Amino acid sequence: MIVTLTANPSIDRTVMLDSEMVRGGVHRARGADSDPGGKGVNVARVLTASGVQAMAVLPAAEHDPLLEALTTKGVRYCAVPTAALARTNITVSEPGGTTTKINEPGPELSDVTRAALFAAIVDLGRDATWVVLSGSLPPGAPVDWYAELVTALRATPCKVAVDTSDAPLLALAASFPASAPDLIKPNSEELAQLTGVDGDELERAAAAGDPTAAVDASRILLTRGVGAVLATLGSAGAVLVTGEGAWFATPPKIDAISTVGAGDSSLAGYILADIERSAPEDRIRRAVAYGTAATALPGTTLPTPDQAHPESVAVRALDLHVIPSTTPRSSTLS
Repeated sequence: MIVTLTANPSIDRTVMLDSEMVRGGVHRARGADSDPGGKGVNVARVLTASGVQAMAVLPAAEHDPLLEALTTKGVRYCAVPTAALARTNITVSEPGGTTTKINEPGPELSDVTRAALFAAIVDLGRDATWVVLSGSLPPGAPVDWYAELVTALRATPCKVAVDTSDAPLLALAASFPASAPDLIKPNSEELAQLTGVDGDELERAAAAGDPTAAVDASRILLTRGVGAVLATLGSAGAVLVTGEGAWFATPPKIDAISTVGAGDSSLAGYILADIERSAPEDRIRRAVAYGTAATALPGTTLPTPDQAHPESVAVRALDLHVIPSTTPRSSTLS
């Protein structure tokens, strides 16, 4: 079983426009959808749609519409009782794939709810293959909460993946190696936050066929105890860096419709390949295939196996003896 934690879940409302959004203007939507959301929920949705047993752990009030939405999607969940309803996040989707997201902060969790979530995750982790800690933390939660959770999960047999950003990500890294997960999935901006490199430059170089800087930045995390780094680089693809080597995957050209959930789908694709004991090149291939499939779908629609095409993803093993092992100009981890 794969367990995902979404400490700050949401109902994701997507509004689709026929034309480019004009700030201050009035638009008539051509359609709108609502889905259960939050990064961990998205991972659980993709895994469930792929026939893998997944459990979404989240705080939720008894009659929160979020729980009904999860049931409708067939996603198993473990809801830790809380008083407030989940937040609503709004995505405005324009033709050409431009998306504008407006995320509510979410309700503050009580100390009792947060402790119950912590206990539920550690308990479920004892029988899980993977535990995925994903997304932002709710208001009031200590920024080092993920660091505490990973450290606690180290006493269980499960693998741990983390996908977060900003203060919780930096707090996690500050406690390495004790809080180092088996897998971390930063995007270019998050990798920049961790290592002090230029995130835009990482994507530009990778788009030009040179992932060296992204690999070097990822290696810094490995030296601090992280098991593997899956760094997604937007339309340029992704790099996977482990103790065994490094791989660069580039996606096929597609018409991007919505990037919402692409990173979560990539993480789910990686886990799907990992639980099949696939080789590293096939793990990154599946990750990029699922992320690409999500980008080609509207709104918060997430891919199913028949929509992901690993055979269309090009993967290149990188020669570690050729890639310079230079340290980025500055590093928040150094």
